Amino acid sequence: MAEKPRFYQTTAIDYPNSRPHIGTAFEKLGADVQARYRRMEGYDVHFLMGNDENTIKVAKRAAELKLTPKEYCDDMARQFQEVWRALEISYDDFIQTSEPRHHEGCGKFIQKVYDNGHIYKGDYEGWYCDGCESFKTEKELEAGKCPIHQTPAVKRREPCYFFALSKFQDRLLEFYNQHPQFIQPESRYNEVLSLVQSGLQDVNITRTGQTWGIPVPFDETFTIYVWFDALLNYITAIGYGSDEERFRQWWPADIHFIGKDITRFHCALWPAMLMAADLEPPRMVFGHGFVYRKNEETGQVEKISKTLGNVVEPMDIITKFNAEAFRYFFLRECPFPGDGEFSWERFQHVYNGDLAHNLGNLFSRVAKLMAQNFQGHLQETARTEPGEIYSEKDTETTVQQVQAHVEACQYNQALQRIWQQILNPANQYVEKTKPWALVKTDREATKKVLYDLVEQLRCAAILLKPFLPRTAESIYRSFNFPQSWEEVRHEDVWVHPSQVEDLKLLAELENGNVKAMFPSIK
Repeated sequence: MAEKPRFYQTTAIDYPNSRPHIGTAFEKLGADVQARYRRMEGYDVHFLMGNDENTIKVAKRAAELKLTPKEYCDDMARQFQEVWRALEISYDDFIQTSEPRHHEGCGKFIQKVYDNGHIYKGDYEGWYCDGCESFKTEKELEAGKCPIHQTPAVKRREPCYFFALSKFQDRLLEFYNQHPQFIQPESRYNEVLSLVQSGLQDVNITRTGQTWGIPVPFDETFTIYVWFDALLNYITAIGYGSDEERFRQWWPADIHFIGKDITRFHCALWPAMLMAADLEPPRMVFGHGFVYRKNEETGQVEKISKTLGNVVEPMDIITKFNAEAFRYFFLRECPFPGDGEFSWERFQHVYNGDLAHNLGNLFSRVAKLMAQNFQGHLQETARTEPGEIYSEKDTETTVQQVQAHVEACQYNQALQRIWQQILNPANQYVEKTKPWALVKTDREATKKVLYDLVEQLRCAAILLKPFLPRTAESIYRSFNFPQSWEEVRHEDVWVHPSQVEDLKLLAELENGNVKAMFPSIK
């Protein structure tokens, strides 16, 4: 058997100074769709997530709680992973940068770059943002403030080791030219290209006087600066410095998913670091957009952020609705390459309209009619050709369009296709044929209508699996669908026997909605 192609993807690692919010979760959802889709396409996927723990902010927060930094980080890692599991994020590995594997790999990496002549000692003076834990140029500041945290930058001077980033300007520009797909979407490419063309400065990569962090192997009076440490998680997690064979198996990464505010670190500093260590850069960095929320007092739309204090926790939404509704709203309403907006009112509207009254109602109507009138079995439908609302050509086109959108991380457009070309026509067909009335006069015609609707549900379930894994699985397992997209149906359509009694009970519901799947919120 041929070896599966490999696909390695990562998300940005998160500061664990507080629990994740919906903006953080948005990135993880987008990455999860890609991972699930690639697995369906036959790839051997390795999906990495994690927390960025070697920071001054973490040490300060732990001290406030009278915990050691490690105790605090371990507890926050547990809390983060609880949220990711609740959202069914299918990550394969979760790295904490306080782990020995990360410390070991970081030490070997910085030593390699130092030995290659790209690190030197000096003094650094500049404007420092405590929130970003990074120095800012005057051009990056807005009225003396960090544009991200809106706090005044502080003039700071300290001894340090520099990474000679300026030496890599020409190599980076050449790399961008040879790999135009490296920075996505294109708008991020133009930003980074302009930054590098304008000139790069050497960067401070160490701290002094810190007990929490990774010591510099060639001068242990310093610890490795947060970005030079944090970026390395992408390689230390897969064996750099500890398991060379495993590292070579997975590197380079196929996609790094990151927020658009940290593209300069990932698209300029990171590939230069890798070049300095004689390693290949990743194949793509995808800078996604932000989730915004309207400030009720000012009327202004603001980015969801811990700094602004306007966060909504994922568990608040999951508890009121469910994880599938959470996944659908943010993937449908917030364009992943761009920005989106959250409001409770809009969330409820989308939930009721698209899920409860469209997908949920279609499934329950079909299952209810089959259970009530055909004992869950549409006899003599084996090898039946699809009818009016299903054509092989149209479905194949829809599948190809959805695939193209997913591979471009245009998840909202993929979902639009599924609703516009499969689910909406199916619901319109139901209203046109009225099978609940037709069955009273023509059972054979009704059976054909239901068969066509089941085929639409089968297509929808397959295409929705990366987006709504639990819902898709529930729909798919309710029928005797074939195990692959290409497989020809050799038997009649029937509802799975274990579902029939439950479906008979569902038939008692006046509105026909599958309450267990999508309870309509009034």
